[in-house]
Amino acid sequence: MPADAVTSDYRARRDRLRSRLADADDPAEAFVVSDLVNLRYLTGFTGSNGAVLIWADDPSADRICTDGRYITQVAEQAGDLEAVIARNCLAELTQRARDDGAAQIGFEADAVTVAEHRALLTRLSDSSGDDTPGTELIPMTGLVQRLREVKDAGEVALLRQACAVGDEALAAIIERGVIHAGATEREVARALEWEMYARGADAIAFETIVAAGANSAVPHHRPTDAVLADGDFVKIDFGAVVGGYHSDMTRTYVLAHAQDWQREIYELVATAQAAGRAALHPGADLRAVDAAARSVIADAGHGEHYVHGLGHGVGLEIHEAPGIGSLATGTLPCGAAVTVEPGVYLPGRGGVRIEDTLVVTDDTPELLTATDKAFTVI
Repeated sequence: MPADAVTSDYRARRDRLRSRLADADDPAEAFVVSDLVNLRYLTGFTGSNGAVLIWADDPSADRICTDGRYITQVAEQAGDLEAVIARNCLAELTQRARDDGAAQIGFEADAVTVAEHRALLTRLSDSSGDDTPGTELIPMTGLVQRLREVKDAGEVALLRQACAVGDEALAAIIERGVIHAGATEREVARALEWEMYARGADAIAFETIVAAGANSAVPHHRPTDAVLADGDFVKIDFGAVVGGYHSDMTRTYVLAHAQDWQREIYELVATAQAAGRAALHPGADLRAVDAAARSVIADAGHGEHYVHGLGHGVGLEIHEAPGIGSLATGTLPCGAAVTVEPGVYLPGRGGVRIEDTLVVTDDTPELLTATDKAFTVI
């Protein structure tokens, strides 16, 4: 994608945030974004220290801040914004907003610590004169995160690439015979991660889960030196990062030969997963989407063996809004990228999870993880 097209995407995101500032219950004249993921979303900057100042009514006054380590990087990644070089970017941009006349300055209450907030109040107080109007710091929560729920075309393209890397990597280790009796969980996990890097992953989305035998009944088991054995369930949950965007997929296999109970549990989870996918449509109540899959498992007598939510948003973070679960609130927006991942876990025996990443559309959801979900004995 041409650089100017990418830049216009970031400008469009900042403009959408600007409109949210104007519509907020407690509107702010300026807003300092210091969460690094939100900073990347709004500007493209990926350094480890930074913030961006967004003005509600003057895009030309927006400023990005970082420290001296990133002078070259900020020019390359966010060159459409004037850069301020300082170590404490939150304080620096808040001070600049006040000096430029903002009486109400918003900050990310879910990213700023109590200590940082106190320091901001002290700095503003120390720098104000007797005839300078007071400045109000307005806590704001989730403004950028709610924008991030709806993916634009560039984001979906990166998600597709990340999911394709995962699909190809899993196919590669199966073809190479990596998943076999005698291998360890760690060996399978490391081989899968190597294949993702070999196919263009910038990073691993999260610690790869490979869980064999009884370990597959632990939803987030960490790979150990446990040895895979014939007859085991082998649950593999993994993802790749491409351009900052995360993929997420789980597949569960059986080694060498399967028992009837394994087929039954697998088919139950597959049916629930299909019901969850079918419930993904714009405006759907998040709890209703969860219930579509959960009811299938509960009706089969395994409700107590399904111990987590149905899914979550995925994008610049592996877990982001919207969350899909029995306690979720809100509805599913068109353009959200979400996982659907029901599971049944039988302690001491084994468990199954089947997970896909999909994008909600006005029509059938777009399936990004293409690896076959049929019951498979390796």
